[in-house]
Amino acid sequence: MIELRNITKKYGTRKALEDITLTLPHGKIIGLVGENGSGKTTLLKLMSGLLTPNAGSAVLDGKPITRKVATNIAYMPDADMFYPYFTVGQLFAFYESQFTDFNPIKAKEIAQFLNLDLNSKLKNLSKGNRGRAKIAATLGREADYYLLDEPFSGLDPMVRDDIAKGLIRFTDPERQTVILSTHELKEVEPLLDEIIVLKGSRLIAHEAVDEIRDTYGQDATSWMVSLFREGK
Repeated sequence: MIELRNITKKYGTRKALEDITLTLPHGKIIGLVGENGSGKTTLLKLMSGLLTPNAGSAVLDGKPITRKVATNIAYMPDADMFYPYFTVGQLFAFYESQFTDFNPIKAKEIAQFLNLDLNSKLKNLSKGNRGRAKIAATLGREADYYLLDEPFSGLDPMVRDDIAKGLIRFTDPERQTVILSTHELKEVEPLLDEIIVLKGSRLIAHEAVDEIRDTYGQDATSWMVSLFREGK
């Protein structure tokens, strides 16, 4: 379980996150949504141990989150950060050398599912296929948590659909949690168990998708829009 308690993170004098308290259990697919600059990427980096808060605490299974503790958290950044001269297969070999939980057999199975050629160089891949490669490498880890920063950003609908199917097929809902930031809430809503909404560095909602439908009589996208219109 990831627990965030009264987290505040500043960059200089600017607050990227302010007084965030969240509990994120195993076995969920959770959407992280909000306007640009609302703190989504900062929140994912804090949970992955890449950043430390200025105030509050981030805890994984009772232990403070650091890079060492977060070895069983797989973080996928929005930006491409791979060596362009790698082939897809060499990318997997690099991941295997860096992460003890990386499963090359699983990664190759995901690549095959996503129609990726292991011999293709990353620099020669389309943006959609680079997105597929990032997902295959990330899900190739046998992690407890997958933190995905805008995995669908800029990708065409076919690629987004393939990645969404991969998330369902290659994660274990009994023990693994996926937390993904997205601007494509309407498209990914069918995948989600819960939604976290950030606005202006603050947490304004954390709800189960089923509760949104039952309590508010709305789909998640309409509910989120209403939150912002009400100025909460």
